[in-house]
Amino acid sequence: MSESVPPASVVLVSGGSRGLGLAIVTDLLAAGIKVAAFARTVTPELTALASKYPDHLYAGSVDINDSPAVQAFVRTVESTLGPVDGLVNNAAIGQDSLHVHTSAERLEDIIQTNLTAPLSLTRFVLRRMLAKGLKGRIVNVTSICAQRGYPGLVAYSATKGGMDAATRSLARELGGRVLANAVAPGFFASEMSAVLGQNQLDQIVRRTPTGHLTEPEDVVPVVRMLLLDNTNINGQVLVIDGAASI
Repeated sequence: MSESVPPASVVLVSGGSRGLGLAIVTDLLAAGIKVAAFARTVTPELTALASKYPDHLYAGSVDINDSPAVQAFVRTVESTLGPVDGLVNNAAIGQDSLHVHTSAERLEDIIQTNLTAPLSLTRFVLRRMLAKGLKGRIVNVTSICAQRGYPGLVAYSATKGGMDAATRSLARELGGRVLANAVAPGFFASEMSAVLGQNQLDQIVRRTPTGHLTEPEDVVPVVRMLLLDNTNINGQVLVIDGAASI
């Protein structure tokens, strides 16, 4: 059983300033966990959390593609909160253009931000974790797009599929010292409503057995479980979309 991997005590969350990332940070703080969060822009909401939990939250403005800045942030977190034994790879950029209309530069940006950078961060955190003899937890936030095809999301889907595959291989490679899993949310209601008309939105809701689109609060308990609970879940991608994709 996985009881040999204790609950995470210091969790690093990338893209933790808004949306799902902010919801994860808020939830972990409420559970008494120490959290480090970074994003390109520190939002007022994240600043307010830092004021509310001064001893449990360390937040910073860091671009995940700036490797030296990310590594410096992790070192500061270690000296401020303690060794990192939990990682949530949540930072990502989206796409809303057909593949034939997406520039080569944009393709590189999406792949760098959504795949290369989180793999590099994971490598850096793991090396420090293992060097200290720690065990830990990794949760990669991917997407239903990795498993089903959607127009306008070719590169985005490719990066999320890459993170799903990396999750499985990490679980094998780490041999139980670190539990590596992914959560694959369906489209968030806020994302869907921004790009679809009301008629399309209603049609998707009707096709979803639970009758509603994904919200951050649907995903947060699963992330918390994977970081804190004594489970034997490892190398898995947990889809959270109300069975819309079944």
